[in-house]
Amino acid sequence: MTETTTRTAPDSGTEVTLPAQTDLLRLATAGSVDDGKSTLVGRLLHDTKSVLADQLDAVHRASADRGLATPDLSLLVDGLRAEREQGITIDVAYRYFATPRRTFVLADTPGHVQYTRNTVTGASTAQLAVLLVDARNGVVEQTRRHAAVLALLGVPRLVLAVNKIDMVDFDESVYDRIAAEFRTHAAALGYAEDAVLTIPVSALLGDNVVERSARMPWYTGPSLLEHLEQVPVAPDPEDVPFRMPVQYVIRPRTAEHPDYRGYAGQVAAGVVTAGEEVVVLPAGLRTRVAKVDTPDGPAPRAAAGRSVTLLLEDDFDIARGDLIAAAADAPRVTDELDATVCWLAEKPLGPGSKVLVKHGTRTVQALVEELTARFDEQALSSVAAPDSLALNEIGRVRLRTSEPLPVDDYAASRRTGSFLVVDPSDGTTLAAGLIGVPLAPFAAAAG
Repeated sequence: MTETTTRTAPDSGTEVTLPAQTDLLRLATAGSVDDGKSTLVGRLLHDTKSVLADQLDAVHRASADRGLATPDLSLLVDGLRAEREQGITIDVAYRYFATPRRTFVLADTPGHVQYTRNTVTGASTAQLAVLLVDARNGVVEQTRRHAAVLALLGVPRLVLAVNKIDMVDFDESVYDRIAAEFRTHAAALGYAEDAVLTIPVSALLGDNVVERSARMPWYTGPSLLEHLEQVPVAPDPEDVPFRMPVQYVIRPRTAEHPDYRGYAGQVAAGVVTAGEEVVVLPAGLRTRVAKVDTPDGPAPRAAAGRSVTLLLEDDFDIARGDLIAAAADAPRVTDELDATVCWLAEKPLGPGSKVLVKHGTRTVQALVEELTARFDEQALSSVAAPDSLALNEIGRVRLRTSEPLPVDDYAASRRTGSFLVVDPSDGTTLAAGLIGVPLAPFAAAAG
């Protein structure tokens, strides 16, 4: 029997069973409209045999109905795109596929400018991002915008897939020009040279997607899949201090469990172990973990992504929104947030705006005290003290919250170092915020 392990799917928190002998790479795709992203994702799924037979048959039939001589692999993912165009709210589609060497969770994001917020969602857990450009168009405004967002979110590695290389007759000079321009841009965003790989591909024909292409002897690097199989995976989220926002307080008050009081939530970072000392924030109450309950019964420990119920040695007044954290390395508690935000709403953000801040499972009122800078992702420069932030703009803000929040810097813990800005009138998401992330090194940028 094949040994298996369980991991948590980032889109839903549900657990999926994966082969234990392979490690996991979380990646995101991004690119402008019509750069061929759907075809590339479809090609990866098809050529790694990650498509069910009935799905493939449907693609063959639909392609034949359109008069196409070969199957249009973009149809494997275009159903979701059609749903988006019909106005159905779907932030990111997650695709799962595997090879003997590695298992992959791919966050598929749309390319329209107005869906930049989806790129933020998809890249928030990514260890690598594949950014597509059309070889005929090269690096465009949306490419630079996506690269800036990926750098902001701390995605450690980038792949630039120069797609539709067949449409420029596999011209090496076209590829070299695009690759050089993107590497210069990525370096200005703070990426080291070895963190960026450029690959000429034809998603339609399959060149350099799974198999290396014989039509580009001038390219001697790996195919896209070869790189995805071999690239070093970022440090495991278990290697950071334990954090768990409390989602529910469980008190069944039954004859079988008259005194049971558990605190349920998903481990956001690190590992929790029965017997370890923890602190409950923002109150600062210290205690120890008496027991770690899971859906499968008691466990000695639980790692990031696992949904658990913690029983504590002391009977404290703990509620939804509190954070249970490692006592030896606790987050700071503050009512002032200096953060970088990606503004996702049509209406602009200005100083003095009253908003809600959702951090973990706690939502509090907040006031925008100051806009300290706005980042120009095209010119790689910053503008001090802007009047406002508009849709898709990235800026530095200072927020004052009505209640103190236990926060980390985003670089130390993504889950507890990030937050959402929410409209108090209708509950819509206005921005994604990252704590302690400066606009530099973007701001090659500082002037």
